[in-house]
Amino acid sequence: MEPLEIKKYPDGILRKKCLNVEKVTDRELKNFEEMLFTMRHFAGIGLAAPQLGIARNLIVADIGEGAIQLANPVILKAKGSDKMEEGCLSIPGIAVYIERPYEIIISGLNEKGQAVEIKATGLLARVLQHEIDHLKGRLIIDYLNLLEKFKLRLNKKLVINSGSGSRNAGKNTF
Repeated sequence: MEPLEIKKYPDGILRKKCLNVEKVTDRELKNFEEMLFTMRHFAGIGLAAPQLGIARNLIVADIGEGAIQLANPVILKAKGSDKMEEGCLSIPGIAVYIERPYEIIISGLNEKGQAVEIKATGLLARVLQHEIDHLKGRLIIDYLNLLEKFKLRLNKKLVINSGSGSRNAGKNTF
């Protein structure tokens, strides 16, 4: 299997709100498999379907504790607060400090099509929230204030790369 191309900012698919999946079929299973393979190939720890050009509510994550594959993920509860630097496979070379809830409970359909609830804390909670943001068309750069966005453009740190890119060296790249 070859990794799929990761869509890079400012590709319009990254700003689209994704469609729900009615049920997990062979199509979704293939999407999950391709997403996990591509995520791991580029040393990511999370990936959302729009990052591969698929406008559907599908995410995968693996922080080293086993893969999570979810369709239609929804955050049911969130508490606590934690601030951490995040990177994104779709915006290479940029890292943003983002404050997010430390603990979440999410629901969705797993790869078997079963309704599940997952309680996540720390890094896993952060990755899942990051991927759910992608499904809503939200990117890490949206968390920057106006001055920070201006500085990024001024310093030309926001590198636009339309190719599939090279493996990412950062650990917190989702």
